Amino acid sequence: MSAAPFAIGLTGGIGSGKSTVADMFAARGATIVDTDLIAHSMTAPNGPAMPAIIAEFGPEFADASGAMDRARMRQLVFSDAGAKARLEAILHPRIRDAALAAAAAATGSYVIYAVPLLIESGTWRARVTRVLAVDCSEDVQVARVMARNGLPEAQVRAIMAAQVSRAERLAAADDVIVNNAGIDALEAQVDRLHALYLQIRW
Repeated sequence: MSAAPFAIGLTGGIGSGKSTVADMFAARGATIVDTDLIAHSMTAPNGPAMPAIIAEFGPEFADASGAMDRARMRQLVFSDAGAKARLEAILHPRIRDAALAAAAAATGSYVIYAVPLLIESGTWRARVTRVLAVDCSEDVQVARVMARNGLPEAQVRAIMAAQVSRAERLAAADDVIVNNAGIDALEAQVDRLHALYLQIRW
């Protein structure tokens, strides 16, 4: 294997439909390495990042099961940039190492790293051959997240404001899938890009 194997970085704002698109690529034979799932496993009950999180933030940031208290941590990091940086310093290297290990063991036709904050992190761009952004209008994002998570509109827009802007994400992307119109409209776009990736992966 070469030092920099062919890989796609899949990103998009909250509610854009990244998971749906990732599932479609998986159905076509790609290996998906989902950094959100890895992050959740790191902070699950007795997860590998929990001792460092408790040491850094205190035992009150673990719930009764031994998992990270997500609501408490979310409240802290949204109001304290220093706390956010401290949490990222614990999680990001562990997530990166686990993601690279998963990719090294992949058996699919190519690897897609699903990284919600790919553009924001900076370092992921150097690890992927192409960036694929899933895009939709901001109003569609808000409506989807409100329906899915039961969050008020103001909180959804605050989460969106903490991510890079739609324009910045599109400017950083090599490929874009537009997801305003539902599942059927995605199939042809995924088919086209899957064919492209199979063609250029070598």
